[in-house]
Amino acid sequence: MQGASDRTKARPTAENTAKPGDAGVDPDSYKIGIEDELQISVWREPELSQPVQVRPDGMITLPLVNDLPVVGMTTKELQNALTEKLKPFVNEPQVTVIVRNIKSRKVYLVGQVMRPGPYALNGRKTVLQLIVEAGGLGQFAKSGSIYVTRTVNGQLTRMKFNYKKALSGKTDSGDVELLPGDMVVVP
Repeated sequence: MQGASDRTKARPTAENTAKPGDAGVDPDSYKIGIEDELQISVWREPELSQPVQVRPDGMITLPLVNDLPVVGMTTKELQNALTEKLKPFVNEPQVTVIVRNIKSRKVYLVGQVMRPGPYALNGRKTVLQLIVEAGGLGQFAKSGSIYVTRTVNGQLTRMKFNYKKALSGKTDSGDVELLPGDMVVVP
């Protein structure tokens, strides 16, 4: 049964929900983003332990700590910051931060597809997988003109995507693995 397990890992589905530590998301480099859902736990302090969602202003609110900016921090950095903020109130605070749901990593699909819009990018996803998740190409889509825009080092880049070649399923199909912030354009 190991073959089925390997296939599942190699091809994440739309139903998979990624957490830091899953394929494609390194827990040491994962940065907390807006709308991410976190679980803050303070050992032996149940009234300080609670789920929080990162607000649009990049802050979370906790008892005793009040508002704290968290966007761009790793979970370890947030744990350390909360530990320091709680020291005046709690004897030797032990804080754990768990990312419950990643909502800040998105890609965008525009143009001639059945359901254009933003899509969660949790784990690995290719352009072909995104198009399938969106219900496929629209009736008037120009499958030979699909491209991906990506910002690299502050510069907008454009990558062609060969839909027919990607459908072939060959390893050299040219299917592009998506990164947060990518925009797939289907003219």
